[in-house]
Amino acid sequence: MNDEAEALNVTGLEPAGRPWIGLAIDEATAQALSQQLECPLPIAKFLVSRGISSSVSAHRFFHPTIDELYDPMLLLGMAPAVERIQRAVADGEIILIYGDYDVDGTTATVLLKTAIERIAPTDRPAQVRYHVPHRIREGYGMQAKVLGDASIAGVSLVISVDTGIRAFAAADEAKALGLDLIVTDHHLPDDVAGIPEALAVINPAQADCPYPFKSLCGAAVAFKLAYALMSAAARTEIERERLESKILPSFLKLVAIATIADSVPLVGENRVIAALGLRELRNPVQPGLRALMQVAQIPLDRPPTATEVGFRLAPRINAAGRMDVASDVVELFLTRDPELAQQLAEKLDRLNSERRATEAKALESIEAQLAVMKAVTGQFPADCIILDDAEWHRGVLGILASRVVDRTGRPALVMTHDEGQAHGSGRSIEGFHLLDALTVAHASDAGAEPVFTRFGGHAHAVGFSLPSDRLADLRERMAAIAGVHFAAEAPVESLHFDVELEFSQVTDEFEGWLSRCAPFGNGNPEPLFMSCGVILASAPRIIKDRHVCLQFERSDGDSINAMGWSRSIDWPERCQLLDIQRGASLDVAYYVRRNTNGRFAGLELELVDLRLAAHAAD
Repeated sequence: MNDEAEALNVTGLEPAGRPWIGLAIDEATAQALSQQLECPLPIAKFLVSRGISSSVSAHRFFHPTIDELYDPMLLLGMAPAVERIQRAVADGEIILIYGDYDVDGTTATVLLKTAIERIAPTDRPAQVRYHVPHRIREGYGMQAKVLGDASIAGVSLVISVDTGIRAFAAADEAKALGLDLIVTDHHLPDDVAGIPEALAVINPAQADCPYPFKSLCGAAVAFKLAYALMSAAARTEIERERLESKILPSFLKLVAIATIADSVPLVGENRVIAALGLRELRNPVQPGLRALMQVAQIPLDRPPTATEVGFRLAPRINAAGRMDVASDVVELFLTRDPELAQQLAEKLDRLNSERRATEAKALESIEAQLAVMKAVTGQFPADCIILDDAEWHRGVLGILASRVVDRTGRPALVMTHDEGQAHGSGRSIEGFHLLDALTVAHASDAGAEPVFTRFGGHAHAVGFSLPSDRLADLRERMAAIAGVHFAAEAPVESLHFDVELEFSQVTDEFEGWLSRCAPFGNGNPEPLFMSCGVILASAPRIIKDRHVCLQFERSDGDSINAMGWSRSIDWPERCQLLDIQRGASLDVAYYVRRNTNGRFAGLELELVDLRLAAHAAD
């Protein structure tokens, strides 16, 4: 064995290193399900691994319906919220919807504004205004100054969407100003302080809420309020039938986009929302949505995939709030003017290009810091990775944190600085509850000053601000918290796949069955397959010095392309270290995809990892 091969065993690139672990699946149950559905056995194995063990449950999984959505009136606070909004509309009061600057917050704003305007009499239109904060000038959450300005402008009812569950100061200001406040949110309430004082709080995550599904995104919570308002306004059987068959499915387009973009678990009601909404996104009529799909190069003659929404639509929507003003998104989805829609869609496309350039520049700095961090031991520390740089743009911090998690397999906090304040975003890994960690770090020393100016979020994603001179305290406290966690559960560099396949089973029929299992996302990930002893049909082709294209032989004499994108693996280095040549026998971990791009159309694999086949490495 040469020096390079010995190094591979140490770093875990060969079979002796990083373990590949398959799911334990009940073979008998999978065999029975395969026979019932007349589907390939690997598909049945995948379904069983997701808790689907009968043809009845499989049918529901393949064909979700709007009847599976829960009654919005099950949400605590819904009844008083509906009554107050109805009264405001009837009395001609000015209503302010207070949104947020990301996909979830902007789409929630559009959904609720549209619903309130829909229930108003045609001769007395509802007076609905909205405010979406500027990410840098205002930051996240409801601000007392905005409420003060709203009061002066004659607003009497404020409804938050995708924000407000920890806005205690803003809620107190609303009360002092005589404003009625309805909070709709999905973020986790404060464990100690509870929820802010308001006329109604609608959040499935709040204590004592009987709603059976707790993981809705902010737009879905706003949709539930919209649903309840429109249901109450549907007086006749014809109106109720139209609501169920036409109006609600139309609303689900934006709810699906937000559900996918906000990375809430794509299970239960969320999966139903995503599946139905994606179906409705085929050939949309609304000019803004249609124009945005066109600039994102998403075909209009078929429903988009969750991947297309997550990687093409969502970044362009988010780019407005990251790089400029998110109100452009609200206007895009409200306008009926095709010309204005085209202008706004093209603007979002330009902003997304700016965002990508800004992100790429920051990633160069991050890669350098990570290289130094890894140089000592050859691996990243069992810690929370904390990086900061005053040059990084606040609009891309969340993306950068996600990239760090992808690269390191560790939770990450990424910050920039402005006038003595550090502003940051965090992303986490499975099993490390980031919001809980920040809550402990905030006041981990009795009698010490709390660390954060503000913070909030979820188990996997947080946002926060703190004085820049407290960064050392944050590092120390997070190191202690992560140290305790990883001492009990050290991060293991392993690869978990769903089902092992004979490579000959990767066929068009197989991909067709797989597409019926979509949509996939957080909590319901796309199945990762593994095949052993796959033969390389030609030498690796390196693309842009970062990616790789491989061709694998198939039993029918044809070949199939496999793309390796440089997210967490340096593919050129991997191919060089393994000395991969034409004819090599490889074990491959991959996703099965269908490329719809012109002459490249057909089955395609996305590489996640590869190694020399076990028999070839002996």
